[in-house]
Amino acid sequence: MRLRICHLYPDLLNLYGDRGNIITLTRRAQWRGIAVEVTEVGLGDALRPEVHDLFFIGGGEDRQQVLAAADLRAGTGAALRDAVEVGAVLLAVCGGYQLMGHAYLPAEGEPLIGIGLLDLETRHPGKGARRLIGNLIIRSGANGGEPQTLVGFENHGGRTALGPSARPLGLVERGWGNNGEDRTEGAVYRHAYGTYLHGPLLPKNPWLADHLIAAALRRTHGDVTLAPLDDRLEREAHEAALRRFGR
Repeated sequence: MRLRICHLYPDLLNLYGDRGNIITLTRRAQWRGIAVEVTEVGLGDALRPEVHDLFFIGGGEDRQQVLAAADLRAGTGAALRDAVEVGAVLLAVCGGYQLMGHAYLPAEGEPLIGIGLLDLETRHPGKGARRLIGNLIIRSGANGGEPQTLVGFENHGGRTALGPSARPLGLVERGWGNNGEDRTEGAVYRHAYGTYLHGPLLPKNPWLADHLIAAALRRTHGDVTLAPLDDRLEREAHEAALRRFGR
């Protein structure tokens, strides 16, 4: 089997170790004997949705988001929407997550128009508003089974509100999540997953990494069951994050 990963804007959107998500996906596939191809797509590069199974876009500061938003509107966003509609997997973190929605309305400056893949809108409440920052624990049933914990770190000023066609990635147990009010965190549409969980997310949450890998492989290889791995170190990292909250 072969896993084809597309890393969008790797030099532009890579806050809080987001590249670690690509490393985790690559290693966990290779440890199972699965060949991996990682293609980096930057500003101005053409995106061919049919040659990738899994897409990743990370977070960035406001200036980087402006540049990425313009490039997405120029055609990359439409190609990404097409890929998700025919079964590709997407993981979008923080700033990348916001750009997957309809719009991000900053405290100052012009709105950033997103690609509308996820039914959500993000608004910054204005100068002086509290930043939503700290360790975050959510409970998620993203893999279709019994809900499990996801741990990570969030740092965002925007408040994200989900529309009727987006369901949350999970519910907040500790931390802020999408907006600090309704206990939702992240958003899911088909196999597109958006989240504020940095850290990076996947090294400390191997069950989600495997869910993304399996879903991506099924696009071209049919029903796939991944062989188990020795996740003792990953579980220790996960448990250490839980203990910070007295869990």
